[in-house]
Amino acid sequence: MTLRREAFLDRVKERGEYGSLQEAERAARVVLALLGAHLVGEVRAQLATRLPEGFALILLTPLQSAEPLPPERFVRATAAWIEGATDQTAAWDVSAVLSTVADAAEDDLLSQILLQLPAGYDLLFGRPQPA
Repeated sequence: MTLRREAFLDRVKERGEYGSLQEAERAARVVLALLGAHLVGEVRAQLATRLPEGFALILLTPLQSAEPLPPERFVRATAAWIEGATDQTAAWDVSAVLSTVADAAEDDLLSQILLQLPAGYDLLFGRPQPA
């Protein structure tokens, strides 16, 4: 099921405790662009079908990444792309967006997503996996 744009942004706004939908959208755009650089093939395409159209396009036309970033570097990269962000605020941004993405993906697709990412991303998605 594809989330509507407003519902997606409302969830990100609530989880990130943003003051406006514009702040939530800014975080979503950056995080999804970075995430898209880490996912490939059918997994990225399936996730895109569950996101609102504009965000699906961002996921499908990602920022370039030479290698998959470990979770802490993913957060630092997010901070670098958001004006005025710190690693701490970027971690909040990443969590707000990726937990919303996890809801949209549901368990089976999320498991496939996590297989494509370095260890530790389960925590960024708010879905700790058993050790």
